[in-house]
Amino acid sequence: MKNNILLFLLGLWTLSSIGQTLKLKKQEFELHNVTGSIIKFQGKKVLKIERDLEALPFDADRLEETVDETHYARLVDLDDFENGTIEVKMYSQIQDPSPYAPAAGFIGVYFRIKEDDSAFESIYLRPKVGRINNQYARNHAVQYFSYPDYKFQTLRDDFPAGTYEGSAPVTLNEWITMRIEVNGETAEVFINDMKYSSFIVNKMLGKNKKGYVGLYVDIGTIGYFRDLKVTKRAYKEPKGNTIKADDI
Repeated sequence: MKNNILLFLLGLWTLSSIGQTLKLKKQEFELHNVTGSIIKFQGKKVLKIERDLEALPFDADRLEETVDETHYARLVDLDDFENGTIEVKMYSQIQDPSPYAPAAGFIGVYFRIKEDDSAFESIYLRPKVGRINNQYARNHAVQYFSYPDYKFQTLRDDFPAGTYEGSAPVTLNEWITMRIEVNGETAEVFINDMKYSSFIVNKMLGKNKKGYVGLYVDIGTIGYFRDLKVTKRAYKEPKGNTIKADDI
């Protein structure tokens, strides 16, 4: 009898860890394996989220398996994003104390999320290394991955260096505006008021082509988000480019 009651309570807890919703202005967000609240931060109402390590445990010895998972806040009532623009203001802090010493303030966006969370695309930032005095580290400031088959370590192992990572002038404890232009298999990332993109994904790897949009944080990050704008557009045939990569 006690075991049955315990299982019932655990079931309720699991539902609540995924089903809680928060409203920021006219937008509603459903929490998936993150804890969250709407707070006033630096004079603005924001969505604050952190990864829920009880709902989705992290293991530093199994990094590839336990990061880049389904820990995010889903924008409700928009389930068919395919191509267009996602823009959001983000502010990343590292938890003190941090549960993971190398935490880099992982923060970003999930998109084309399948209803059951079984597949999605993502681009996120590591603000800790965006302005570090080390070019190798800077080259890891932006990360693309495709869930579930192409997480960050798989991409590093299976593709040439820099194919799915890049640099961006970002840092911790500072508002960052990230704009992602999604078009077919490609995605471009624009940071703050830069005229040109900082990072290009030439070929996204996910099989799910349409779905939800979400706001993401990973281990050790306190993430603040505001002013999320999602604009859907029809696919545009890419313009030709006369410069070839082998000309470099």
